[in-house]
Amino acid sequence: MSSSRSDQDSPWKDILRQYFQEAIEFFFPQTANRIDWSRSYEFLDKEFQQIAPDAEIGKRYADLLAKVWLRQGQELWLLVHTEIQASPEAQFAERMLTYHLRIFDRFHSHATSLSILCDGNTKWRPNRYSFNSPDTELTFRFSMVKLLDYRDRWLELEQSHNPFAVVVMAHLKNQETRRDSNRRKDWKLSLIRQLYEKGYARQEILNLFRFIDWVMILPEGLSQSFWQELKAYEEERHMPYISSVERIGFAEGMKRGIEEGVKQGIEQGIEQGIEQGIEQGIEQGIEQGIEQGVRREARSLALRLLTRRVKNLPDSARSQIDMLTLSQLEALCEAVMDFTSLSDLEAWLAQQNAS
Repeated sequence: MSSSRSDQDSPWKDILRQYFQEAIEFFFPQTANRIDWSRSYEFLDKEFQQIAPDAEIGKRYADLLAKVWLRQGQELWLLVHTEIQASPEAQFAERMLTYHLRIFDRFHSHATSLSILCDGNTKWRPNRYSFNSPDTELTFRFSMVKLLDYRDRWLELEQSHNPFAVVVMAHLKNQETRRDSNRRKDWKLSLIRQLYEKGYARQEILNLFRFIDWVMILPEGLSQSFWQELKAYEEERHMPYISSVERIGFAEGMKRGIEEGVKQGIEQGIEQGIEQGIEQGIEQGIEQGIEQGVRREARSLALRLLTRRVKNLPDSARSQIDMLTLSQLEALCEAVMDFTSLSDLEAWLAQQNAS
């Protein structure tokens, strides 16, 4: 896995959407107690796009606008803003006010504004926007939680069965181990083990694992060791939930690769057929182009998967892989999930040569 990460907010937004009620209960219990959770809530994505059309792609924050119902029966809009970036943003409070005013202006609804701050600055705690001038005064206050504050509540986090306790622990340990990848690997394994020990269901384990894996990035060498230890742990418990994720990723990668290969193959095949100048040549060119394109994508995927398992792939192995047929490459992509060393690959290639 790469040690870099793009500024996408989707993992935070995904986990908030998957466990929205749990997030409000965990971070804002007073607000949660006012809500009638027996009634369904609704995410107002289209409405939010109307009030924040200038939201920049790549900014490190995730926003959700949701409609809930209070215990007394009234409708309430919740604006949940998660500030993911590592450093404070000077215009944060002003942006919270802007969103609130836009919601009121366009929909004539007052939203309850909630913010979650993920940065590491203990002193930056924006929870209001104030404006004063002669004869005019404005103060806008909103609820704010700081993930950094949970460092002193670690035992509480470990004992909690709310999924967002795991989310917070992963975030904090990621911050704490920025200069120590070995400790990060150990904590990543520890947090994942806790998912099993607390009795989370399979889908919950997968959901939380995806977030942990996105937050706690490991360099290639440690990533390989991490997967080996995780696989051994799951085999010991007879619960291969996460190990199967790699296989799911393989299937998705093959699907995308085949689609791209077909597209490129058709284009190349048409060009080849046109050069031949006959209809049969076009048909044959398309068929050959599709096969070549799919094979090229399968080879590329196999090499990417192998680099996660085998740190230094020798040229001799690459040469043998270049000679594999499409069906053999597909089989290799599946078999690589069980490889733990270069010798496993060499044995597999030898078997292919013997058959």
